[in-house]
Amino acid sequence: MTLTTLIASDLDRTLVYSSAALGLTMPDAEAPRLLCVETYQHKPLSYMTETAAALLTELPNHALFVPATTRTREQYHRIRLPGPPPRYAICANGGHLLVDGVSDPDWRRTVATRLADECATLDEVRGHLLAVADPAWLLKERVAEDLFAYLVVERALLPDGWMGELAAWAAPRGWAVSLQGRKVYAVPQPLTKSAAVREAARRAGADRVLAAGDSLLDADLLLAADRGWRPGHGELAEAGWTAGHVDALEERGVAAGEEILRRFSSAVRPSPA
Repeated sequence: MTLTTLIASDLDRTLVYSSAALGLTMPDAEAPRLLCVETYQHKPLSYMTETAAALLTELPNHALFVPATTRTREQYHRIRLPGPPPRYAICANGGHLLVDGVSDPDWRRTVATRLADECATLDEVRGHLLAVADPAWLLKERVAEDLFAYLVVERALLPDGWMGELAAWAAPRGWAVSLQGRKVYAVPQPLTKSAAVREAARRAGADRVLAAGDSLLDADLLLAADRGWRPGHGELAEAGWTAGHVDALEERGVAAGEEILRRFSSAVRPSPA
C-alpha cells in the first residue's frame, strides 16, 4: 500500500501531557486510563490515554506519522510512543530531521545556511534574554541544540507586556518568541516545523499533510498543512487563533490529545463500503 498522507503532530500538550497538563476535570471514577510514555530521572513524566495510544498504534497502517517537536533530540528520545518507531521525526522546531532516529546531515547543513544568512546570532539573542530577565522570576536559562534559547520562569511573576517587548526586539532580528507553560522560547524565524515537514513529505512522496499543534510555534505547521486541528488549550487557543482549514477543538488537556488522534484516524481510514 502506498501511503500518500503524512500526519505531522506536535507532542507536548498536543499528543502527550505531563501530570500538570492532563486537565482531568471529570469525577475521579470517570477519569480515563492513562499510559505513561515518558520517564525522566526515574520518574513518570508524560502520558496519553489508553484510547489515544490504541489510535496512534493503528495510525501508521493508513498514513506516515511524523512527530514534530520543539524538543531536543535527547528529550525526544525519552518518549516511547505506542506503535512502530516513526521513520521520520522533527526535533528542535525543525532544526533536525531524524531519519530512523538519526539526524540527517544534509538537512542540518541547509538549516545552518539559512540561519547564518537571515538571523541575528544565537549569542546576541541569548545575551539580550539574560539582560532583560529578572532574577526574581528567572529559574533557568538554556540553549537547545545550539539553535535556539529558552528561559524557565515563574510565569505568575512575569510582568505584563514583557513578552510583547521581547517580541518587538526579536522580530527585526529574524527571531520569534513564544510562551509555553513556564518556558519562554526565542527561536529563529526560519527554524520552522513546516519546512522540515515539507522535506519529509518530499522524501516520502506524500501528497497530503495533516497536522496538529497547540502553540504559536505550531502556527506555521498548521498553516502549511492541508488540514489541521488545535486543542482547546494552549497559546493558539488563548490568542483565538484560527484558519479556515484548521478545526479548533473544544476538548482540553489529555482528552484533546485523544480527540486529535480520533480526527487523524477518521481522516485517513477508508470509508466503509
